[in-house]
Amino acid sequence: MTGSVIFDPLLPWWLIAALAGLTLAGTALALWRGLSGWALRGLAGLVILAALAGPLYQQEERDPLSDIVLLVEDESASQRLADRAARTETAADELANRLSARENTEVRRITVPDGPDNSGTQLMTALSEALAEEPRGRVAGAILLSDGRLHDVERAPEMPAPLHLLHTGRAGDWDRRLRIENAPAFAILGEEVTLTLRITDEGAAPAGVESVPLDISIDGEEAQRFNVPLGREIELPLTLPHGGRNVLEFTTPAAAGELTDRNNTALIQINGVRDRLSVLLVSGEPHPGTRTWRNLLKSDSSVDLVHFTILRPPEKQDGVPVRELSLIAFPTRELFLEKVEDFDLIIFDRYKRRGILPSVYLDNVSDYVENGGAVLLAAGPDFASADSIYRTPLERVVPASPTARVIEERYRPELTDTGRRHPVTAGLDKVFDGDWGRWMRQIEVEQQSGDMVMTGQEGRPLLVLDRVGEGRVALLASDHAWLWNRGYEGGGPQLELLRRLAHWMMKEPELEEEALRAEATGQQMRIIRRTLGEEVGPVTITTPSGETVERALEQVAPGRFEARYEGPEIGLYRLENGDKTAVIGLGPAAPVEFEQTLASAAPLSEVLARTGGGAKALADGLPRIREVRPGRPAAGRGWIGITPRGAYETLSARQVPLLPAWLVLALAAALIVGGWLREGRR
Repeated sequence: MTGSVIFDPLLPWWLIAALAGLTLAGTALALWRGLSGWALRGLAGLVILAALAGPLYQQEERDPLSDIVLLVEDESASQRLADRAARTETAADELANRLSARENTEVRRITVPDGPDNSGTQLMTALSEALAEEPRGRVAGAILLSDGRLHDVERAPEMPAPLHLLHTGRAGDWDRRLRIENAPAFAILGEEVTLTLRITDEGAAPAGVESVPLDISIDGEEAQRFNVPLGREIELPLTLPHGGRNVLEFTTPAAAGELTDRNNTALIQINGVRDRLSVLLVSGEPHPGTRTWRNLLKSDSSVDLVHFTILRPPEKQDGVPVRELSLIAFPTRELFLEKVEDFDLIIFDRYKRRGILPSVYLDNVSDYVENGGAVLLAAGPDFASADSIYRTPLERVVPASPTARVIEERYRPELTDTGRRHPVTAGLDKVFDGDWGRWMRQIEVEQQSGDMVMTGQEGRPLLVLDRVGEGRVALLASDHAWLWNRGYEGGGPQLELLRRLAHWMMKEPELEEEALRAEATGQQMRIIRRTLGEEVGPVTITTPSGETVERALEQVAPGRFEARYEGPEIGLYRLENGDKTAVIGLGPAAPVEFEQTLASAAPLSEVLARTGGGAKALADGLPRIREVRPGRPAAGRGWIGITPRGAYETLSARQVPLLPAWLVLALAAALIVGGWLREGRR
């Protein structure tokens, strides 16, 4: 039970103050005039003024409330280095026991994990949220158990009590860190790109180290080792080996005694793109399909097209003088001997032997294919004739042989079972709504090798794809694909088919028929397996820490199997399915939690100073806990302080007027009458 005097004025305070001024002025006037009753009249005025102020004596029955101490435990990735996690847990338990043993004190323990999306340690955000859930009048202090490496110091709340940091660092801690200063997202194949990296030692690092080893690996292949200077910026020239995603891993081996090797590795993913695609189109004679090929290739700004149409073959004798022909000589030697390797794709459109290309030139084209080049044959009636290009040294790379029969009947191209799984033709029936238009001509061929992905009249081979050596060959046994482009009988997916076909021949990674790849979204990957087979086994995933797990692949479309996997850690994952392998990096190239690993109180120094708190090292032992008054320093040698708040809950209150109306009336009347009598007696 406690008591106190409070006021409940009958008039506004400004009016009471004005009346007090008038009373004082009247009393002073009476004193100046020499009236003997001035004192009694002044006292009467004071009694009336006191009554107008409404003094009350209030008695309260109070229930004391406990003080609250917030204990914030950092469980981010950098806190799992060395023995920090164990020391933090031990210290938190001991502090909680000490605080709970104090009279009238409660402990609130808050754990702070890694922030989402590589946002680091959100220590101040967690502290703000904890303060919002507690009455500020009861918070006696907050203690942070952390390495001090937070990433939201700008969100520090206004503390009603001291804030302290007990950091987990040791005097001998040191760490080696590899940083990629700049890395492009894209690079042109065949051109050199320069990466900049730096390897530094921080903390109490060993002296005398001038250079360190650096391992560089591309797509998980065997790494190459170099010695690089320590603490200096290094420019590294690099040429990408293939198109599509290239995963580059840079690693410096862990040194004895350093805090962690998690920041000794950096992952960079660069997409390799072709600057210009060089295509040679050789048309045997003009026909409607020639324009289709030309328009397709010219519509792509990244394609350099060289197109020759043989308008005047050697056997044509019409008597026109050569000087009157506005034609150029066909540079056969330059194209097919000297510069054939410069082309990414060669297309023979209804070409036949005419004595223009000697056998040695076509033999060179066959070598070009076997060494990694690509040839597409768009066959017309010439392919079935005695002058067929098949009856040249190209025979050894062409996947089907002509029977000399040309079928002049209507038919509708169809996908084979293999075609529904092959990425060149898979889903073409969904690309174009409705039935495909019919073609009028097909060259009968017999498949010798490769994959038949489309059929024509009575199931005969229409489109055959094959790999020869390091290169690729495609045979389209018809010259009527242009009918789809003209919209005949509704048309068909002609542009999409020819686009995919050209890109497959130029080895675009997305169109590989046997491939294993993965796409990353945050810490989740989608594993994609393309195959021409009916089924595939599970994929084996090797995590950055070396653990292996298996995931079953489910068929989502013909020839396409997928699985999803949530990566438990940041780093390079290796995938294996049969003889196919792939690598993918999950998470950022440089996780923010490992940019600074040495414990430090510097990021929190200003916040701690504002509250009067301090920073101590757990390595020096747990500090003692004292009570300090508000506004006083709350940290000293071997101790930290909390501020008791003295909060309470009022259960009941009783108010008694100090000047009842009858007492005011009696006192005022007595004093006024007494003053009058004294003046009258005088």
